[in-house]
Amino acid sequence: MAKDYYGILGVSKDATQDQIKRAYRKLARELHPDVNQEDGAQERFREVSTAYEVLSDPQKRQMVDLGGDPMDSGGGAAGGRAGGDPFAGFGGLGDIMDAFFGGGSGGAAGRGPRSRMQQGSDALLRLELTLEECAQGVNRDVTVDTAVVCDTCEGGGSSAGSAPSTCDTCEGRGEIQSVQRSFLGQVMTSRPCPVCRGFGEVITDPCQQCGGDGRVRSRRTITVKIPAGVGDGMRVRLAGEGEVGPGGGPAGDLFVEVEELQHERFVRDGADLHCHVQVPMTAAALGTVVNIRTLEDEEELTVEPGTQPGTEYVLDGRGLPKLRSNGRVSGHGDLHVHLDVRVPTKLDEDQADLLRQLATVREEEQPEPTVSAGGNGHRNGIFSRFRGFGHR
Repeated sequence: MAKDYYGILGVSKDATQDQIKRAYRKLARELHPDVNQEDGAQERFREVSTAYEVLSDPQKRQMVDLGGDPMDSGGGAAGGRAGGDPFAGFGGLGDIMDAFFGGGSGGAAGRGPRSRMQQGSDALLRLELTLEECAQGVNRDVTVDTAVVCDTCEGGGSSAGSAPSTCDTCEGRGEIQSVQRSFLGQVMTSRPCPVCRGFGEVITDPCQQCGGDGRVRSRRTITVKIPAGVGDGMRVRLAGEGEVGPGGGPAGDLFVEVEELQHERFVRDGADLHCHVQVPMTAAALGTVVNIRTLEDEEELTVEPGTQPGTEYVLDGRGLPKLRSNGRVSGHGDLHVHLDVRVPTKLDEDQADLLRQLATVREEEQPEPTVSAGGNGHRNGIFSRFRGFGHR
């Protein structure tokens, strides 16, 4: 039983080509898989596309009006008589002929015109964020410059009151055929019509706003929701916010790529953070408490007496949120605090005496001054030779 292609598009049997095209555009925008994620939407989109392919072809539409189905692979002789693929009932032999000769061997049906409505391309926008914004997540208004549907012709490409006309060169088929002689005999080949570019129709009175393309450039502001835990180079996808396709086709996606700015205190390693804290030599020896600034607040860190340079303290869960591939947060990273012991570079005589007394009490080996060759005192290049410091 033949399908009701008119019913699939929601048009009457006496609908004009312009009415059929408008109905298809409307349904395609609603049912495109990139826009509609509901169950059955993809199958419905295929049905609508097939219905438009049939009804936009004069020969296929005539077959439908006569009670046939040009897309029925089991049509047998009826398909051959009505201009369909005469090899359709032989398990794909027609496809083999297409591969070798570029079209149906009968030359009547061919591939048909292609739709002027095409899928739009994706767009990319880079967004600078601070480390704090990456950690907490943020809603940011961004300005994008993309192609949108022309509001004058609504994507059709023609001026008001006019409609595309059937191409005189290909007679609406969207392709032209030629016969060439070869060792196999006469071979029929098909190629897109150079006049209508394969659409089967020509816009004789293009829209003044879009020039017949069905879309125009427009600058608009949209809100981007950045989840917590994003990092440099990660992309956030906004479905259907990219470029509208030619002929008012479904829009592509907009990808917002994060560019994380360098932080003045922290270095990021995935979800972990690293920072350096300086303490005086005496504080490292005697022990002290220092205030550590995290991303959210301040915490006290106890430095144990005798702490050595390069000691690392780990504050659990004080790092960034761990963002999973499904967009959910699973725990937090850690904050690694690296201790830098600050050794004084200049000492006055009293300070030096105190350190010598400390070294004597600890029975530490003292450095011996050595005069360089040719020198005669402190002014001629004295340097110290250290044999090493021992600890009790």
